[in-house]
Amino acid sequence: MAATPEQPATTTPRRKAGRHRGEGQWAAGHHTPLNGNEQFKKDDDGLNVRTRIETIYSKRGFDSIDPNDLRGRMRWWGLYTQRKPGIDGGKTAVLEPEELDDTYFMLRVRIDGGRLTTAQLRVIGEISQEYARGTADITDRQNIQLHWIRIEDVPAIWEKLEAVGLSTTEACGDCPRVIIGSPVAGIAADEIVDGTPAVDEIHDRYIGNKEFSNLPRKFKTAISGSPVQDVVHEINDVAFVGVVHPEHGPGFDVWVGGGLSTNPRLAERLGAWVPLDEVPDVWAGVVGIFRDYGYRRLRNRARLKFLMADWGPAKFRQVLEDEYLKRPLTDGPAPEQPSSRWRDHVGVHQQQDGRFYVGFAPRVGRVDGSTLAKIADLAAAHGSDRLRTTVEQKMIILDVAQDQLDSLVAGLEALDFQVRPSPFRRGTMACTGIEFCKLAIVETKARGAALIDELERRLPDFDEPLTINLNGCPNACARIQTADIGLKGQLVLDEDGNQVEGYQVHLGGALGLEAGFGRKVRGLKVTSAELPDYVERVLGRFQEEREDGERFAAWAARASAESLS
Repeated sequence: MAATPEQPATTTPRRKAGRHRGEGQWAAGHHTPLNGNEQFKKDDDGLNVRTRIETIYSKRGFDSIDPNDLRGRMRWWGLYTQRKPGIDGGKTAVLEPEELDDTYFMLRVRIDGGRLTTAQLRVIGEISQEYARGTADITDRQNIQLHWIRIEDVPAIWEKLEAVGLSTTEACGDCPRVIIGSPVAGIAADEIVDGTPAVDEIHDRYIGNKEFSNLPRKFKTAISGSPVQDVVHEINDVAFVGVVHPEHGPGFDVWVGGGLSTNPRLAERLGAWVPLDEVPDVWAGVVGIFRDYGYRRLRNRARLKFLMADWGPAKFRQVLEDEYLKRPLTDGPAPEQPSSRWRDHVGVHQQQDGRFYVGFAPRVGRVDGSTLAKIADLAAAHGSDRLRTTVEQKMIILDVAQDQLDSLVAGLEALDFQVRPSPFRRGTMACTGIEFCKLAIVETKARGAALIDELERRLPDFDEPLTINLNGCPNACARIQTADIGLKGQLVLDEDGNQVEGYQVHLGGALGLEAGFGRKVRGLKVTSAELPDYVERVLGRFQEEREDGERFAAWAARASAESLS
């Protein structure tokens, strides 16, 4: 058994053992539901709602949907009600759910490992155009989300998706969500180990399986053997990171207990090396611990990160070995530092087989159905049948011959997808925002796109890697705490005392190199109108004050409050 790994500086301090007795842990015999969510899950498994959608709700319409299905179980099939148009951010926390609900849905298409064929992408594009008013967003978990979905159309959409091997099964809900994976698994020339077989086996064995369909909260998984470390493993519930064991060769280092939202926490290493063929069993053991020992009393303490904060990696590993795997794990090395400051695979890169993959950048993940079809056609015309989505809201076309590269790049740029983007286009990410999300307070997508244009105009020579993440509320879907410049949406006062949309500013967060949550300067808030001026100003000070080779995050950690204001 390995000694307890070192704690990251940003990890929540360990709490005293035994503090959380009576937290609704099944393993402690606490099976009585302690909140409404636990009650509706006990009453009926979320996976069962599909039959009602197909046989009742799609035929009788929105008003026929049981409230526990509408705001609960339907998430197990990728469906959330979206925000009713015209409700401003000041009412988000005031109105009841039924007052915020529109009669339309967001539908999340699950894309494990970010893997798509041209046929699959065309079908998503067709569904977008026929049923979703042309909407489509690439998420930071490799999924594609559609909006304006009517309940009457859901069975037909499922039929079209499943005909090409896609689904929405457990795309949302208290269950194992999409398994994010390296978008260049089995492709990149520098890969340590290809995690694709593990992604596939976990999906085939456990997704849609009632063994893990009632977890305390959502469960996020990442698997990557890339030296770029391209799956944000530090902020997932469980992550398998490619490493080379000095005796056993390539395999995975296991990380547990990461997550953001309003209580951010970095995952911790268990100190264990796992070969590729054992990843699914170890994954199932970790999920089993979460199911059985997770805190079900309060929703805001039900993520795995809270259990890890109380137990620590040594106890977690011991329970995993003794109660779930029934065998010890092999001690192993930590991963090397990421091989690149960019983790998105944008640009032209050679594959193992001598062909090339081409990564390109939409604006803040926003695309549309007709454009998705054009991307599929463009890939096929240049010899490719395979595409990928990334956790940075980007896309990749695989298997391109060298003599097709120039034409493909020109075709992508004609669609306004940059293969050689500015740092602002490449590094800006945004969540759904107030346009569709019932939790949001401010606009994000359009504002992020406009910010990119403005910064490219004002700072055309800026060439440092930089991340700017916009979030519409405090829940951190766009990872604001781990961005160089993280912008948390809230209502603020302008210079005339009027309440307007704006952002709390977080500075100097990072994943990969020196991972941490950065710095929140007291009182540092900007209105939406002031945002381009603020970012231009702070980047100018960074350029003036930085030391040779210093990253923005390192500068922000030491800069004065004046320099950051």
